Amino acid sequence: MSQQGERNSGRHGQGDDWWGQLYDESTDDTGPTPAPDTLDDRFASASGTVSPPESEGGEEQLPEPETEPEPEQDPGPVPEQVTERPPVPEQRMPGARDARRVPPPSSPPAPARPVDPPPAPRAPWEPPAHAPGRPESFPSVPPPPGHRPPPPPPTAAPDLRVPDADAHAPDAGPGQEPVVAEEPEARTEPPVVPYVGDGPPTYDAEPTALPPADPDTLDDLVADTVLDGARYGSSTLRAVSVRGDSARYRGEPRRDCLLTARFGTGAGALILVAMATGARAAPGAHRAAAEACDWIGRAVGRSHARLAEDIRAAHRGDLKSGLHRLTDRSLGKLRASAAEQGLEPEEYTASLRCLLLPADPGCRTRVFFGVGGGGLFRLRDGEWQDIEPQVSEVSGAPVVGYGSPPPETPDGDRLTMDLGITTPPSPYEPAPEQPRDPFRFRASVARPGDTLLLCTAGLAEPLRGEPELSGHLTRRWDGSGPPGLTAFLADTQVRVKGYADDRTAAAVWEA
Repeated sequence: MSQQGERNSGRHGQGDDWWGQLYDESTDDTGPTPAPDTLDDRFASASGTVSPPESEGGEEQLPEPETEPEPEQDPGPVPEQVTERPPVPEQRMPGARDARRVPPPSSPPAPARPVDPPPAPRAPWEPPAHAPGRPESFPSVPPPPGHRPPPPPPTAAPDLRVPDADAHAPDAGPGQEPVVAEEPEARTEPPVVPYVGDGPPTYDAEPTALPPADPDTLDDLVADTVLDGARYGSSTLRAVSVRGDSARYRGEPRRDCLLTARFGTGAGALILVAMATGARAAPGAHRAAAEACDWIGRAVGRSHARLAEDIRAAHRGDLKSGLHRLTDRSLGKLRASAAEQGLEPEEYTASLRCLLLPADPGCRTRVFFGVGGGGLFRLRDGEWQDIEPQVSEVSGAPVVGYGSPPPETPDGDRLTMDLGITTPPSPYEPAPEQPRDPFRFRASVARPGDTLLLCTAGLAEPLRGEPELSGHLTRRWDGSGPPGLTAFLADTQVRVKGYADDRTAAAVWEA
């Protein structure tokens, strides 16, 4: 088939009759098409705008230089063209990338989906697209060949290590380092150490073996560690009892027992801390310690109202005699229990140490009493004071408690009631014997910032024998307030070589 607009000068067969019938001059015009805005109509409109009309003589008429045909309005996005168009010469700058035509400022905004219309055919006389009268836009500063734009500079994060006050520090001179204001040094708590002394202890730091258990007496089992605490008035209490390294290694039960109890309510309440240690190498040492704490707890609980009143009124003589009787009764029951079991009194006995703390915030009197070895210490003004009542002091003048008012009676501040006199016979003993451990008593008035420490021999002995341990506890407890329960446990567990007994301690921080 010949191209559109030409006559087929070849053979006129039956197959070409339709061409003559369709384009014969005698055929009338079919009229306007149903779609007045076709692709051909748009192409003809664009060509008429760009190309000047031909004259009657067939000669082309050049456009006047001072006039310029008005641009046709953008008819909108043009569908994809399938008709081949003559290419437009591409304009390039040396080393520049392809530049796309930018519409003049007065042109309407681009459609939502910007699609460049196909280039219109240019007549032979038409100047290039970048000629005067039809400006073309290009990048303001062309990059060199192969140039890649540098990445944007990273956003600098604020330096949180420098306080705001450092922003006004003076500038340094030439050749000098910038001056930075020093941050105020915060108080840091010294770390907990695993041990002090020349070297690590022989035993492991953690429990190894559990004590043997009897299925019929499971209530006889003792936990490895007991931890407790409270806060009343101006005092904060921390108490702990830990099995020693040797008992942990051998699988023996903890011989120390700890009891913390509150009797009463409100300002008249009384807090009791009792700790006992059973005899060494005795099979029922842990049971004897538990019975001693239980009996003294019952005795104090039944008399707590009168005891609290005597503490607030500073009746030292009444307190000493009354607590002495309660202690003797408790230890007497312990000896009676030994006789029932067929044991000697020294095989079923325990040392007993107690602390009474009134809940009344207006009363700062602290009362200690007990029988047997251990320690009573006070941390005041950064120094430890050993205030354990000594038996040798009974021969001298009466000892007044630290910060306490004068005694009401001449003998109100004596350390013991027996004064070394042989204890009279009791119904549980057949004959008199040598004096037992003397009864110890001390009542003192606490000062703000004091730390009072009551402990069994397992902690008192290394405190007296290893200065490094007392120094470590001073750094941990002085001026930093009461520690938490876990921190207090870690502090009291700092080990010292040669000291492997159970440790039981109660500390009171005064606000």
